[in-house]
Amino acid sequence: MANIDVQIASSNEHIPANEKFLLWFKHCLPENKMHSEVSLRIVEVSEIQMLNLQYRGKDKPTNVLSFECELPDEIGVPLLGDIVICADVVEREAGDYNKPLEDYWAHMFIHGTLHLLGYDHVQESDAHIMEGKEKQILTRLGYAEPYTPN
Repeated sequence: MANIDVQIASSNEHIPANEKFLLWFKHCLPENKMHSEVSLRIVEVSEIQMLNLQYRGKDKPTNVLSFECELPDEIGVPLLGDIVICADVVEREAGDYNKPLEDYWAHMFIHGTLHLLGYDHVQESDAHIMEGKEKQILTRLGYAEPYTPN
């Protein structure tokens, strides 16, 4: 069974319930990964900026970061990795893009999870595949198309 460990290190009052994150997580997982686990940390701007600088060399806050688990397969731990989301950045961007806040939270969490599943958007062809997968999952969950302007 899919599992998610949620850590809240943010004072933001508009963070979705843990059950939402678990629902979104389950909708991202292919059949052969249904017993996977992920750790989710919701943070303040200062923490996401420090992590973005440390791991990506970018000295600015971002919305979501993903860190794949690098354990050898023989250990048998179903941990996909860690997702770090900055609640304040998500809330600001949802307003900037005129997206409903829950829709945007779902998008950012799903985006981070897809990175842990091996999807990327560095190359345009890969971005097209990843964005298509995001659209498919969000539509199945009843959320708005993430890349269409509102």
